[in-house]
Amino acid sequence: MSDALAYLAKARPDAVGHYFEFLRNCGKHLDPKTRALISVITKVDAQTERGFRQYLGRALREGCTPMEVLDALLMAFPTLGLHKIVWAVDQILEMDLPEFAPEALHGELRWHDVIAIDAVAVGATTRVECDGRGLFVHRAAETDWRVYDSRCPHQTTNIPHLALEGCTLTCPKHGWQFDIRSGDCIHKGTSPLKQWPVRVEGGRLQAQW
Repeated sequence: MSDALAYLAKARPDAVGHYFEFLRNCGKHLDPKTRALISVITKVDAQTERGFRQYLGRALREGCTPMEVLDALLMAFPTLGLHKIVWAVDQILEMDLPEFAPEALHGELRWHDVIAIDAVAVGATTRVECDGRGLFVHRAAETDWRVYDSRCPHQTTNIPHLALEGCTLTCPKHGWQFDIRSGDCIHKGTSPLKQWPVRVEGGRLQAQW
């Protein structure tokens, strides 16, 4: 939701509430993935960058695969045309989503060397750059590690290390807050941080994407 719509929903719920009720009822007989894909296509048709990024993230969280997103874009060619499809793919490339990398699309995930395990104390969190990707590394216990993507799930804003206070990570763009111990969103939003699979090999922490 845009800041303007959020304001109107509070200032004039009597008027704007009908709009949101309409949106809630639209597509109620569709499964969540289908609804999400249709929403993505509407944002591509309108070429709304902010909305496209937000609804693309929602579609992925609803279980849509990158291949399903690409299929939806290509299936909508008769109404979108090549120009808008290319615009959408440009947005995806700019967002640098690892799941859309060609090798990931074909199941070729790999392990990345993140940090030495003795560089992070139990209970501590650090931010590192690894193969061009920002990561927050949290060591919950001696052998319990969490590695999160540094990008906010709302609109893929890259969150800096200075945004971490204690166990709370705050996205500077819209104020979404996350508990770094679990990755859960605890304020404003509902989507958690993206968490990568991890393993320890030879005293080094590795993450997979």
